Amino acid sequence: MDPNWLDWAKRLQAAAQTGLAFANNDYDRGRYKSVLAIAAAIVAAGTGGEPERLEGLLAAEQGYATPKVDVRAAVFREGRILLVKERADGGWTLPGGWADIGDSPSEAVERETREESGFEVHAVKLAAVYDRNRHEHTPLLFHIWKLFFICELRGGAPAPSIETEAVEFFGEDRLPPLSIGRVTARQIAHMFEHHRHPERPTTFD
Repeated sequence: MDPNWLDWAKRLQAAAQTGLAFANNDYDRGRYKSVLAIAAAIVAAGTGGEPERLEGLLAAEQGYATPKVDVRAAVFREGRILLVKERADGGWTLPGGWADIGDSPSEAVERETREESGFEVHAVKLAAVYDRNRHEHTPLLFHIWKLFFICELRGGAPAPSIETEAVEFFGEDRLPPLSIGRVTARQIAHMFEHHRHPERPTTFD
């Protein structure tokens, strides 16, 4: 869960972003820019960052504010799950990342898996849709929804990428140190449950 100050800052940023997208006069635009500056100041106070740089980061988001979409693949082989090791923090995660414009959700997760692991997969089930803020991830500035797919292994071979430095399958009781910003042990355990019980309905929130 995000700390309260980060949740407040996200909500202020979203209100300012949407307001700026629809404001039709300079007075309203000025007010929304002030709200954006307050959001940046809250984040700066909570992180020790520079308000000006953070304000620029927040202002880069334009249009109606909606959550970003992150897709993750749960791929199994002989009872073990596929994980990739992130170069960014050295932690392990389910292959995945941001959904790209033009991709359907299943296309996005299949592409991300191929790019990050070298394996070809086919998405067969949407196992979970999670609000990242409601789970045990490290705090992040933006609001994100995470889509977890059970994927069938079709081919390929382990191949690290520009973002990943290792690719391996792990047993449920032998997980390596995780990249908590991307996936939690509880979420991986839930994917094992979906794998063992394909009839389980999609989990959400």
